[in-house]
Amino acid sequence: MDYRALGNTGEKLSAIGLGCMGMSFAYGPTDEQQSIATLERALERGINFWDTADMYGNGANEELLSKLLTSHRDQIFIATKFGFRFKDGIARSSAAAGTYFDGSPEWVKTAVEASLKRLKIDTIDLYYAHRVDPNVPIEETVGAMADLVQAGKVRYIGLSEASAASIRKAHQVHPITALQSEYSLLSRDLETEILPTIRELGITLVPYSPLARGLFDNITQADQLAPDDFRRSIPRYQAEYLDNNRKLAEGLQQLAAEKGLKGTQLALAWVLAQGEDIIPIPGTKRISYLEENIAASEVQLSAEDLQRIETLLKQYPNTGERYSEGSMKLVNH
Repeated sequence: MDYRALGNTGEKLSAIGLGCMGMSFAYGPTDEQQSIATLERALERGINFWDTADMYGNGANEELLSKLLTSHRDQIFIATKFGFRFKDGIARSSAAAGTYFDGSPEWVKTAVEASLKRLKIDTIDLYYAHRVDPNVPIEETVGAMADLVQAGKVRYIGLSEASAASIRKAHQVHPITALQSEYSLLSRDLETEILPTIRELGITLVPYSPLARGLFDNITQADQLAPDDFRRSIPRYQAEYLDNNRKLAEGLQQLAAEKGLKGTQLALAWVLAQGEDIIPIPGTKRISYLEENIAASEVQLSAEDLQRIETLLKQYPNTGERYSEGSMKLVNH
């Protein structure tokens, strides 16, 4: 496993982390025994960067990770996030009725205590604001997060889906170590302004959904997905975009096959090729997919490969938004 620097911290994290959301939330049926086996294999293979959030299963994902975290604390750099809340206590997607975002200083300090208790640790390595609260100045949210660093409850601070302007404001209050954002072959909106900004400030990009949320799963209609799979609600799985995305996937898979890869591996290799300051966190709950992702992290794409990918993306541009209209309101704020 190759390792990459986390900002200017001196920390070395595995070139790919492990996104753990699907083990407890959002992508259909879960299997705790299978998930624990996957976590154990990740440790064996040197993946030391694990990502979760308090909203994933309403705390269930943090509790799952605690089963290995406490006994392997020195091997795991743990990141979690706060901010999304459920009015009735029932876990659901970020866009669903009854879900709201709270970036208030009061909630920051309440949320961290709950996460520490579920994770069964004293200090969180990287603590993200899951979004930027449009009703709370980012300086106030980050100020409260900085207090957590001072108190020893958090080591480093991150933001998720923040705009360039919010990142700059936050960074003036306390150094921001990482920005987590969706970034993949299909989601490149941050390349215009956000990526240059975080590079200027020495902030690491942590892409989630680097495999483009099942682009290569041969889904021809949204009702193929499990009833509780949140992708049913996103535009990319609606009829007007599915045909475009299916053709794009076929072209990318052909290129991948020429290199002895799967389409998902090509997608992950593409993200890794965008810079050494990028540490993607592909999510999985299965050992077989974990191994595929690790193999992809060792792939080197040539300039010709990258150009062929760009040509395909320009040929099939009608990919659709990455979130529903409601969820997009909290993206890049």
